[in-house]
Amino acid sequence: MQQKFLQFLGLQQYRTGHAEKLISGLGAFLGIFTVFYTSTYFIDDSSAYLIVASMGASAVLLFSVPHGPLSQPWALVGGHFFSAIIGVTCAQYVPDVFIAAPLAVGLAVTAMYYLNCIHPPGGATALSAVVGGETAHQLGYQYVLTPVMFNVAAILTIAITFNYLFKWRRYPAYLAQLPPSVSTTEIDDVRNETISHEDFVYALSEFDSFLDISENDLLTIYDLVIKHHHAKPLDHHHLKHGHYYSNGEYGDLWSVRQIVDWANTDDHGEVKLIYKVVAGANRRSSGVMTKNEFSRWAKHEVELHDENWRRVDKDETAL
Repeated sequence: MQQKFLQFLGLQQYRTGHAEKLISGLGAFLGIFTVFYTSTYFIDDSSAYLIVASMGASAVLLFSVPHGPLSQPWALVGGHFFSAIIGVTCAQYVPDVFIAAPLAVGLAVTAMYYLNCIHPPGGATALSAVVGGETAHQLGYQYVLTPVMFNVAAILTIAITFNYLFKWRRYPAYLAQLPPSVSTTEIDDVRNETISHEDFVYALSEFDSFLDISENDLLTIYDLVIKHHHAKPLDHHHLKHGHYYSNGEYGDLWSVRQIVDWANTDDHGEVKLIYKVVAGANRRSSGVMTKNEFSRWAKHEVELHDENWRRVDKDETAL
């Protein structure tokens, strides 16, 4: 009963060491120390404290989850920038604060979603523009630059510099040291083995940094990947003009090709096709190969869905 209650609360043990926890706290202190004085330089009353509050939330992400997608520079900069513009606009053109405040947050969330810069503290930035007091209102759109973007520049600089001092922490995540590449043969060997609970525990313990994903989520993802991987392979008779196909590789080797035309048969009577690469390795190139060669390269048919390439299941194509 107790275990179920703890699961209901979402309580889980963080596997990070004491050093990582203390370093995260020190980084947050330095970030907000800089931001605080940046804000009070431009706003000299209690409104400054409300505006700094959203940066406090950013500090949690940048220094506790530096490798997380919500912490990356575009999320930080875009999330605060567009949210600030929306907040000021609502404050100026919607006289009822009970409408302006929730409208600012709702529009900010929507904008961040469409602009691929979701950063939760951006909602607080939009809200502060509405409820931040008369001084914040008098700033108008200057609020976007000073103090918001000045604060963003300050905490971004501290995050890049501070995290660089520790080799296991890199910010942005692009600077993180990638693990050694794994050959296709090694990947196939792993696929034929069963990954246990202990394997996941070990892998998570190797990251001495907070990961915004639970062990159960990883296990669920793994089960779905294995189930999807063991589907029936692609047959060359099922290749269709204008459709998209993926080689199913990993990282920089991954590629998507579209069949754009059929060519004449070769000397052996095999039908050739013309393709162009639309995503991944060698994008915007093209080539010619036989249908058999293409089917050996292609692992499955894919389609673009919400800006992501997803595999087309056989039962879907039959409908």
